[in-house]
Amino acid sequence: MRVSGKDLFDPTTDTYTDATTNQKKPRRRGDEDEKDKEIEESNFGFAFNDSNFSDRVLRIEIMAGSKEEMMAGKGGGGEGGVGVCGSVSDWVRDRKRRRDDLKKDVDGTYVIVCPEEQILNQPDADDVLGYENDEDEAVVASEEALSGDEADNSNDSSWSMDCSLPLRVTALHISSPILAAKSPFFYKLFSNGMIESEQRHVTLRINESEEAALMELLNFMYTNTLSATTAPDVLDVLMAADKFEVASCMRHCSRLLRSMPMTPESALLYLELPSSILMGEAVQPLTDAAKQYLVNRYKDITKTQDELMSLPISIIEALLSANDLQVASEDAVYDFILKWARTQYPKLEERREILSTRLIRFIRFPYMTCRKLKKVLSCPEFDHDVVTKVVLEAVFFKAEAPHRQRAIATEESPAAGRRFMERGYKYRPVKVVEFDKPRPQCVVYLDLKKEECKNLFPTGRVYSQAFHLGGQGFFLSAHCNMDQQSSFHCFGLFLGMQEKGSVSFAVDYEFAARQNPSEDFASKYKGNYTFTGGKAVGYRNLFGLSWKLFMADDSPYFINGVLHLRAELTVRH
Repeated sequence: MRVSGKDLFDPTTDTYTDATTNQKKPRRRGDEDEKDKEIEESNFGFAFNDSNFSDRVLRIEIMAGSKEEMMAGKGGGGEGGVGVCGSVSDWVRDRKRRRDDLKKDVDGTYVIVCPEEQILNQPDADDVLGYENDEDEAVVASEEALSGDEADNSNDSSWSMDCSLPLRVTALHISSPILAAKSPFFYKLFSNGMIESEQRHVTLRINESEEAALMELLNFMYTNTLSATTAPDVLDVLMAADKFEVASCMRHCSRLLRSMPMTPESALLYLELPSSILMGEAVQPLTDAAKQYLVNRYKDITKTQDELMSLPISIIEALLSANDLQVASEDAVYDFILKWARTQYPKLEERREILSTRLIRFIRFPYMTCRKLKKVLSCPEFDHDVVTKVVLEAVFFKAEAPHRQRAIATEESPAAGRRFMERGYKYRPVKVVEFDKPRPQCVVYLDLKKEECKNLFPTGRVYSQAFHLGGQGFFLSAHCNMDQQSSFHCFGLFLGMQEKGSVSFAVDYEFAARQNPSEDFASKYKGNYTFTGGKAVGYRNLFGLSWKLFMADDSPYFINGVLHLRAELTVRH
């Protein structure tokens, strides 16, 4: 594990001078951009590779790439040089191949101390994660361990590989204070008190494919600028900055990438960047932007369902974590997740593992209908114990009073998947209490926020989720419409039956709403109707008010910004 994921300029441990009060204040974690802008004014470009302002020499040994790289023109010395990734997709393929090749040969990060110099062999940042060392630091071999007969007679294959001849060597004059101030990696290297911190020559051994990114990174540490202008080049610098723990460069790369056009491919790539602690903090704005791009592109999961079926789980997770999906109900989200899982994981055991460990936390069970929750309990594709727990949790949440529900949703940690946060459903959730005797009856509660009602003007309507009475499906719909004389806009409430056909169903119904100052439900309209499929009945002006008075600040019908409606339905004999 790295000792620190921050450089000496990290805003969480720094102070700044307030221009208005001329006083020093502690810098908050959200001030990174402001601090980076201040740092840009400290340009040490004049000292880069200048012996007059340097105290050490950095020798960069460029090692040959794999045979596959050389065959593809991405490795080898001379005129072939380093291959160029023309697009993000090329970068993904190239990066994956380089990681696979390195995993065959590299087990960790080595720092080998030799007379008069240090040799650092740095693997790819991704591969360091696979090296099991208690400190997750460079392994240091003493000078004595590499001297005499023991070193001469060493037949260790990895040592022979490390000492292979480089394609070329680049020597740079460096200032250890500048590098140490920017990078905890170099700070520890130059100040750990061991023999390597006293050496004037430091040799850094890298793969040929990393050369351009490293040179960009070193230049940035002096000048706070990058010459890279394409997404693949900036991504390479980002990976190098992560390897050498240069947080300010990672933030700079993140800003550059966010300013470039986003595609589904690049958004996926940003979500799957290595998840070290440093990376997670410095590049969080980039991953947030990638998630928002994917949500904006795919949020209507009904229309984009065919395309979504072929996308990987990281995109699905990013999409399902959003509150502003355009879905009919949480039932539709559940059905979509099942369909995607069946497409991606044909084997039941694999599908059950993914659903129960990865995707279940993105389903907001408290907002599913009771009918669907019953089906969830009997679904063999979820672990029974896990799904039983979340369904019981959902039922208890439904039984809570509205103010308690809002408190629970507010207190919930985002890491838990926002199970209690309501999405902007096309069909509004309802609470339903059912009775069988003496006659089939149900009481339905529908809550609408004032902002939702405001958006109905002038001719909008919003529908509730379906509920059932006597085996028939019903729904409520709230409208902004003209009153009976078509003289002004007003709020209307209607009751409709879903099933179409020749079915005839007689119902007594009553509409009520909470109102100030008592906050009790007051009856607003009673009636009876014999429904046939697809018909609806209701009242065009439920409150007997114009729309302006209904929406006024002193309107008695909005309690803490919420309109509480109730409909009682009873089957007639």
